[in-house]
Amino acid sequence: MTHLVFFSALSFVDSPIPRLTSNAENRRRFGPRFVAERSGQLVMSGIDEEFTGPASPDLDLNGKRREGQVPPKHVTRFSAEETEEVEGENLEDSDLEKPWIPLLDYLTTFGLDQSHFIRMYKKHFDLFGVNVSKARERLEYLLEIGVKEKDIKKILVRHPIILEYTVEEHLKLHVAFLVDLGIPESKVGKVIAGSPSIVSFSIENSLKPKVRYLIDEVGVTKEDLSKVIQLSPQILTQRIDTTWNDRYAFLSEELGAPRDAVVKMIVKHPQLLHYRIQEVMSPIIDFLRSIGMEDVDILKILTSHAQVFSLSLERNLRPKYLYLINELQHDVKSLTKYPSYLSLSLNQRIRPLHRFLEYLKKAPGRPFPLGLLLPSDEFFCKKWAGTSTNQYFAFRETLLPQDHADKYDTH
Repeated sequence: MTHLVFFSALSFVDSPIPRLTSNAENRRRFGPRFVAERSGQLVMSGIDEEFTGPASPDLDLNGKRREGQVPPKHVTRFSAEETEEVEGENLEDSDLEKPWIPLLDYLTTFGLDQSHFIRMYKKHFDLFGVNVSKARERLEYLLEIGVKEKDIKKILVRHPIILEYTVEEHLKLHVAFLVDLGIPESKVGKVIAGSPSIVSFSIENSLKPKVRYLIDEVGVTKEDLSKVIQLSPQILTQRIDTTWNDRYAFLSEELGAPRDAVVKMIVKHPQLLHYRIQEVMSPIIDFLRSIGMEDVDILKILTSHAQVFSLSLERNLRPKYLYLINELQHDVKSLTKYPSYLSLSLNQRIRPLHRFLEYLKKAPGRPFPLGLLLPSDEFFCKKWAGTSTNQYFAFRETLLPQDHADKYDTH
């Protein structure tokens, strides 16, 4: 059974989890009251070894709660009677802490296995003190608000402490907060799945101030706020004051970007706030300059398609540019008119559509019209190829990415 393997595996987990050598230590370690804070370090009661990592995602390395995050309220753990009953038993080496087994068995129904349990344990080792009926209530609520069943596993592995937050006094309040921001109820589950740590932050002391900052300081309109959060839920859990100021200053100095242009970039691609300037943003701008683009044109492209910053320079942008020049016979100025070309997949769209028309001997003269790459597959096949989409899809499968791996992107 999964829980048998899990408990066995815990004995061999590397730091920050000290090795367990007996069932007595198992009980001390996994019991409901085995964590104590001493001298800024989290230690195990009855175990001399110090725990050197954070007890959970909302604690820092010194065992202190991260700014803006709140501890779970009304956590349901084993009763004193349950704990005493287990501790009083003379368990064999293969026996388990019996109150845990129902919880582990229930969590396996979401696809969790021993590797997931160990990762969850390392992030929040007090997790398995949660009563299985309360865990079921909380996960069923997440499913009710739109979290997909396949995402439950991801949520628990990334943020296991979510099992400790009560439905009525915590989860529902955070859901109501998101709905009040204009996020449709049908989308709330997706937002929480995208950034489950949202439920760990205080609404009054952390989430509301971030919203006010986005509106008052960054300049995101209330109408656009819901869109921004849905595109990047992490924006509510990460610092945005310094990230906004640094990126606005960089784009303003590098490209002469006015404030409203940078705000448009944020609204269309809020992930921009999380990209590193020197490692990601600056190299992209330098590349566009190197192929002959003027700053005014670069700004125009980035304002309308800020997601260009998310693309790999060597595996995506450069190969697409080479294909544009060498195969489609365009010059760099074409990117200003058709900036969306940079967001298309080379091996799933640009190259197959181009090659398909050549195969049918229906390719227009050169340079190849970039506008033909933009419509849907159905429209392209009906309007330009005069074939069924199935015929086009079959042809696309014959184009192996390796054919142009040395010269062009493999995406």
